[in-house]
Amino acid sequence: MSRGPLCRLGGLLACFGLMLLMLTGRPVRASALSPPLVSPGWSETPTAVVEQLRVKVPAGARKAWLQAEQETWGPWLRRQEGFLGRDLLWDAEREEGLLLIRWSSRRQWLAIPVSEIEAVQDQFEAAARRALALDLPDPGAETPANPFPLVDAGALEWVGLTPAAAAVEVR
Repeated sequence: MSRGPLCRLGGLLACFGLMLLMLTGRPVRASALSPPLVSPGWSETPTAVVEQLRVKVPAGARKAWLQAEQETWGPWLRRQEGFLGRDLLWDAEREEGLLLIRWSSRRQWLAIPVSEIEAVQDQFEAAARRALALDLPDPGAETPANPFPLVDAGALEWVGLTPAAAAVEVR
């Protein structure tokens, strides 16, 4: 069964987000995350945006998912204009990975050509199959489905930031 172009794009975008989150691996200081003032509409003033992706990651495959993210999406994301960082989180109850990818602006995020995202997604899926030691198909055979399929994708707009308690001065 072949996947349609929209399904493939959705999977690529999801993996892209996951890779972004894994690349950063740790949170950035709150001051670096503070976005410009949020405007009522995206087109009026550039505002920071967080790409949100959820992917299916079984408990036994978590290490392979992280390895594939670090090998592919991480280096690629660091080269993208407007990329601020990403957080990779794992929900043990749902067995899902959550990727939060921070961008300086929606414009910069959406300016990335789909062809580039698809190419990195293909690399990610191949790296994931290698990390999971899945058999590769015969030449000319359909590529196996993404080992970490997209569950949901979306975007969040910055509206505020609460600093950590340690960063707040008490008098």
